[in-house]
Amino acid sequence: MYCQKLKREAEPLEKAPFPGEVGARIIESISKEAWGLWLKQQTMIINENRLTPFEPEARALLKAKMEKFLFTDEAETPEGFVPPAK
Repeated sequence: MYCQKLKREAEPLEKAPFPGEVGARIIESISKEAWGLWLKQQTMIINENRLTPFEPEARALLKAKMEKFLFTDEAETPEGFVPPAK
């Protein structure tokens, strides 16, 4: 399948990782590799913003960031993010 995020052919996801219309868009155009990149980005967003994912406001923010990350070229690193020292 052609992955919209990676802009190349890649292995597809086996099932939609998100419910509804957004999940349908993801399964049709986002690869397993790109979804993995999102999961890493999501973890960073949760940690840097100290979000509680079960709260409605946090879920709405994560959904918006997910759509931006997966379907546009405008994804950004959370404000104040400092990569871990090696």
